[in-house]
Amino acid sequence: MYIAKEESFGPIMIVSVFEDVQSQADIEKLVARANDTEFALASGVFTRDISKALLVSEKINAGTCFINCYNKTDVAAPFGGFKQSGFGKDLGAEALNEYLKTKTVTVEY
Repeated sequence: MYIAKEESFGPIMIVSVFEDVQSQADIEKLVARANDTEFALASGVFTRDISKALLVSEKINAGTCFINCYNKTDVAAPFGGFKQSGFGKDLGAEALNEYLKTKTVTVEY
């Protein structure tokens, strides 16, 4: 659906229900469906199985992944997206890199 592939800001949330994921192939299909968008600011995984939640959150291509909650942030945690949502990070030590330039100088004498 169009709304599931766009990056909308406002009081909306896309909820996709999946059948019980049993096999690695099921997980790969689930992750492919979740990653089928050009935007990737945040995602969420709701499940009773924490090992599956951690596996899926690792494979989902989004800047933030919430497990069994949503939009709970900490000022020390970097926030920002990937893909077309990836224009740097806010918050945390990672945000300081937006103000820095890394330069390498190699000297042989």
